Amino acid sequence: MAGFRIHGVGPIDLRAIPHPAVTVAVEFAGRPFDIHGAGGPLRSQSLAAGLAFSPFQVRAESIECVQIRLSPLAAHPMLGLSLAELRGSVIALDDLWGRDALRLRERLHHARTWPERFALIGTELMTRLQAGQVVDTEVAWAWRQIVASHGRARVSDLAAQTGWSRQRMWSRFGSQIGLPPKHAAMLVRFDHAVHRLVEGHTPAQVAADGGYADQSHLHHDVRVFTGTTPAAAANEPWLAADDTAWPVHGGVAVSPRAVRALKTLDTRAVVSETVVGEGSHVAGMRIGDQFPRCRHSPAPTARPPTEVTTESLYPAIAPHLLRTLRSIE
Repeated sequence: MAGFRIHGVGPIDLRAIPHPAVTVAVEFAGRPFDIHGAGGPLRSQSLAAGLAFSPFQVRAESIECVQIRLSPLAAHPMLGLSLAELRGSVIALDDLWGRDALRLRERLHHARTWPERFALIGTELMTRLQAGQVVDTEVAWAWRQIVASHGRARVSDLAAQTGWSRQRMWSRFGSQIGLPPKHAAMLVRFDHAVHRLVEGHTPAQVAADGGYADQSHLHHDVRVFTGTTPAAAANEPWLAADDTAWPVHGGVAVSPRAVRALKTLDTRAVVSETVVGEGSHVAGMRIGDQFPRCRHSPAPTARPPTEVTTESLYPAIAPHLLRTLRSIE
């Protein structure tokens, strides 16, 4: 879950890149997103994007929003729509939640801190999860195996280990996750590969280590999911708010590629990671002309034009929800 405050002199354009999770974004400053993708234009203050969405452009100006990544194992009850129906669509969250989406935006607007906003989101999701249905145990296990293997698990092996036929696995998985197992594995493998590219590994090394037949195979998959080349994808700002690209250990560790990506939004951007426990401090850095030095500090009172706050733990949510919310099982 990540919080963004982007105040600049004009609109910014981002390319949204698919991820092995359902992406939800809620803007609460009264300024809608302008979305342009394969499904046509969409103007909304909230959105939900399925697992298989095609890359799309988002234009925003002076926004404040929360982005949530929902595990496909829990997304159905949280959204109120099966992932088979959502598939690769990008739709307004208001179309799914009705006036509940408006009420949530109002509460987020009046909240004074990011932890308060994260807690509001968590409470809303927990309420919806408890009222909905979950996926088959076999489907959940198969999804976790695909993620754990970075997309290299064989569908026939997964089916055999559950006692299901390949056809039954294909049918149940597709109806509950929203993608056939093979396409889901392709998405997970791509996600692992693109994060390794962000970390600075070469395309040749990523292809060899990631189970791709060769480097051209990697290029093909990256272009399918991003519409661009591996070199360009590794510098996308959309990936710069993702702590799985550069794990945080006792502070913030941001790759030089992420710095360059965020600088395309605003040279005074701040990246911060809320660390839950140990006093709930904030580790942050200011991005200038040089690669920044990490520092620990209290939450700033004067906020810069662009701010990204990510939280990988949900202190206000029950442990069982925390487990299901994680997009990487």
